[in-house]
Amino acid sequence: MGKKRIGKKRWVIAALLAVGVIIDYFDRVNLSVGLTPMTKEFHLSPGEMGILLSSFGWSYALLQIPSGVLLDKIGIKWLMRVCTFIWSLATLMTAVVSGYGLIILSRVILGVAEAPYFPAAAKATGHWFPRKERAFATSLFDAESKLSNAIGTPIVALAVTAWGWRGGFYMTAILSFVFFIVFWFMYRDPHEDKGLSKEEYNYIVEGGAQQSSDAASGGTMRNIKFLLTQRKVWGVLIGFAAYGYSWFLFLTWLPGYLQTEMHMSVLKSGWYSATPWIIGFLSELLIGGWLVDHLTKKGHDQTRVRKIILVIGMVLGLAVIGAVFTASAKIAVFWISVALGGLVVTSSIAYSIPTFIAPKGTVGTLVGICAFGNNAMGILAPIVTGFIVGATGSFAYAFVVAGIILVIGILSYVFLLTDLDPIETPFEQEVSNVSSHTN
Repeated sequence: MGKKRIGKKRWVIAALLAVGVIIDYFDRVNLSVGLTPMTKEFHLSPGEMGILLSSFGWSYALLQIPSGVLLDKIGIKWLMRVCTFIWSLATLMTAVVSGYGLIILSRVILGVAEAPYFPAAAKATGHWFPRKERAFATSLFDAESKLSNAIGTPIVALAVTAWGWRGGFYMTAILSFVFFIVFWFMYRDPHEDKGLSKEEYNYIVEGGAQQSSDAASGGTMRNIKFLLTQRKVWGVLIGFAAYGYSWFLFLTWLPGYLQTEMHMSVLKSGWYSATPWIIGFLSELLIGGWLVDHLTKKGHDQTRVRKIILVIGMVLGLAVIGAVFTASAKIAVFWISVALGGLVVTSSIAYSIPTFIAPKGTVGTLVGICAFGNNAMGILAPIVTGFIVGATGSFAYAFVVAGIILVIGILSYVFLLTDLDPIETPFEQEVSNVSSHTN
């Protein structure tokens, strides 16, 4: 009875954010799936393939912090309306243009447009959900990046097989335009959403949700500099970056790995690639989302719960090294599935941490800082992997490098992430002192 009176509009918003992530990742995976026919058309070396795969990450990573700042300044609604429209155009542009350089330009523009989406989704979750529901709510949108790869890889593979690599981009461009229209009409912050009941609004606010009206003290650059002096900020920044290296290796090279090293067709590699992503989707929802909320609601310490699951997930990620020691596609996919299933559990937890620890009015900025570290690996991992494969003719050393970086991430979570208490800035005290003096 109580839940019915409270209402469920917040879960409608969570579903909207989740659909956006699915579309977002359809736009990314199409290049990975179409890589082999594109390589033949443009006569690309492995190094050039790595550069092409990383081009999206150049602008995407560099704009994470500015995106977070803009979200704190102008809000989620208008920034994402503009960006969803531009990313639709960028996806269409990739299908239309010809030439290696113009395709890279299209991917850079796509990175610009999609850069704010995950910080926006994390910030929106902080606005729409009380603390006790935030792990599952975060996992709902973040897990869709894995589901999108699971369903998107074979769907785009079918499109590429039927219509060529450009057909995959035409299909995802249409889906992106549809989402732009839906987001325009559906998304509002809680305080301006007329469909949100008073009971549900009070439930959200009283549960510790971030307020849209919260403003940061001290100015943008002073806050960024201060945050970068905080030990636990570096804990999640380094840990999230270590996860990101393996994540982007799988995202950009998994179909290519199966096509080149395991000698699969584009279509077959699409179906094999789906397995690790399905496992990742389920593990993030059930462990990174439901289990975390369940344990904290039962009274377990929220920092300890999250740190234990973060470390276990990263340790499981080391299973990727198992793929080095097999020539069997099925065994390789098994080890990659174990690794990805563990790693992705850490992702939604990492995205939710800034909504707990960020000073007032800086959630977007802190998410942007952490997301920058994560997405900088989107530049590094594809290029390093491409040149390793080009030099050795194998993915073995590429997987070993990923394992070493994961160990660094594990140590970061263990020793630097001390607690999930809100960070207090000296700037809030300055404002308080000025206010007291004025009165």
